[in-house]
Amino acid sequence: MALGVCLLFDRRSERALRGLWSRLEAAGVATLQTHTHGRHHPHLSYVVLLDWDFAAVHAAVGALRDHGPSDLTFDAMATFRRGRVALVPAPPAGLLARQRAVLRAVIGTGARVHRHYALDRWLPHSSVATRSTTRQLPLVAAAVYEILPLTVRVTNAALIDSATGQAAPLPILP
Repeated sequence: MALGVCLLFDRRSERALRGLWSRLEAAGVATLQTHTHGRHHPHLSYVVLLDWDFAAVHAAVGALRDHGPSDLTFDAMATFRRGRVALVPAPPAGLLARQRAVLRAVIGTGARVHRHYALDRWLPHSSVATRSTTRQLPLVAAAVYEILPLTVRVTNAALIDSATGQAAPLPILP
């Protein structure tokens, strides 16, 4: 069980990513569409927490500066351990600073951060496939590169509970 501080996308962007998930599922590749509870949202996580006080995290992140809607352009595909495949953006200049502000805010609440989201360890990404095999990678790459580059509009932020898929909207876009 984990809690993510996540950037969420507009409807057009979400449709594009869910369409990619559907095409991969139809080809036999597991995606976030069917992963665990099946209530996943296309997103980019600033930080993932392993232990937290929900109210404290919500208040701390909600008190950060509001950066408003912005665009991200996914222009590459990354593969991670255990078969995870993700889209990787060309990060805008301020994205790393914003992630660090969120990281500092949640650490200030006493939350325990997943090691991949710790200071200077974060690689911005949006997960696509959850457990692809090396045999499936050419198929995944072909589907991904059909839609890249993909510019998405970041319009909301939320705390998302990975155990349930429940999203608690944040009042700002950190």
